[in-house]
Amino acid sequence: MSNPHQLLPGSAPSRVQPGKIAVVVGTGQSGMAAAALLDHLGGAVRLVDSGKVSREVRDQAEKRGWDVREGGHCTEQFDHAALVVLSPGVNRRKLEPWLTGLGTDQVISELELALGFVDEPIIAVTGTNGKTTTTTLIGRFLEATGRRVFVGGNIGTPLSRYVWERMLAAETGSPSDFKKADILVLEVSSFQLLNTRSLCPNVGVLLNVSPNHLDYHQDMEEYLQAKLSLFASQEPEDTAVFPEEMRELVQARRVTLARTEYFGTQSDLTCPALPGRHNQANIAAAFQACLPFGLTRAAAQTVLDGFTGLPHRLQIVAEQSGVVFVDDSKGTTVQALRAALEAFDRPVLLLAGGVFKGGDLAGLKPLVQSKARAVGLFGASREIFEAAWADAGTPLFWEPTLERAMDRLWLQARPGDVILLSPATASFDLFRDYKHRGMTFQNHLQTLAERDHG
Repeated sequence: MSNPHQLLPGSAPSRVQPGKIAVVVGTGQSGMAAAALLDHLGGAVRLVDSGKVSREVRDQAEKRGWDVREGGHCTEQFDHAALVVLSPGVNRRKLEPWLTGLGTDQVISELELALGFVDEPIIAVTGTNGKTTTTTLIGRFLEATGRRVFVGGNIGTPLSRYVWERMLAAETGSPSDFKKADILVLEVSSFQLLNTRSLCPNVGVLLNVSPNHLDYHQDMEEYLQAKLSLFASQEPEDTAVFPEEMRELVQARRVTLARTEYFGTQSDLTCPALPGRHNQANIAAAFQACLPFGLTRAAAQTVLDGFTGLPHRLQIVAEQSGVVFVDDSKGTTVQALRAALEAFDRPVLLLAGGVFKGGDLAGLKPLVQSKARAVGLFGASREIFEAAWADAGTPLFWEPTLERAMDRLWLQARPGDVILLSPATASFDLFRDYKHRGMTFQNHLQTLAERDHG
């Protein structure tokens, strides 16, 4: 039987061998999407996870005949693998002892797996902060031009799921809710880029680069190179969008052959739901990325007028007794915390703490002094924050949980204050993910509402 799928020469899917073992590392959304696509292509799917595999995943795997292996990684999980597909966040370097004999083109990202099956134009967005906001705005802007848009990748729907669903719709020939997109808008992380080689976006966007994931990358240079690799395969007819402050670096390193555009933070486009200079930069970058597709300034402003923001990204969630509560749980870096503090011109009671990923906390001390009336630390990394800010002159305390830290800040709150959750860390000490952390913050507001504050 002939292969019904049109493969690009040398693409990741052409390496999927029917009947051969394809190992998927990680059982989250991306891993399960990759497994479904590999299964559809005829691969013998093996799911492996260093942690506990959920009952839901086990049930799905049993129904489809997939092998499932959990617990600390070992040789047995990768035996006889012809292809290994990594979920975002899976560190290939830590798997090297079990990848002996596998070539570079046999260990790939979920994104790389899917790319060989797409022929739609691609706008790809990367950066340390602001990726999700900018990617979402680009999607909304393009929809305003009348196009059907897929928005996903490192957010929402993995690209492998889009590809798999498109194949199913095409092969069944029956009516389906699936509609092929005119343009793919992809948020792309440094983790994905390290194991992706065939991404060549029509428009590539780099928002910013600051220290992040230094618990994953060998050093800052590797992290930067991963981001810049987004532009390596672009051609002169493509577009590359960079922040103005990176102009000198981009030119010195000859990052891309594409037409190069730069954006700043000065723009007449505005959005009340996106406060702060960093969001002005996100808006400018999104607008610049859509210009090749005919977006007008008037259409962009109409979209921004109706935009209500995104959950856990400087999200104003409540106001009680004149105190505003802001959920910025997605602020997992030092630079994100800087942007959050700069976004407010009223006193801030800051909630921070968690699994520290690197960055210059000490460099934030002047901003903490000028903006924060108190800092409530919670969870992990207490010693790192205290060492950086102990002599800032701002009252600083630590509690083991987010809820207890919120309780203490609420007692200090005055009308006109902002209680801001902007942790500058990953969430995995106390929470499943940043969403769980943000919802814990929001859910505890009900408890605070029933109390008088000092």
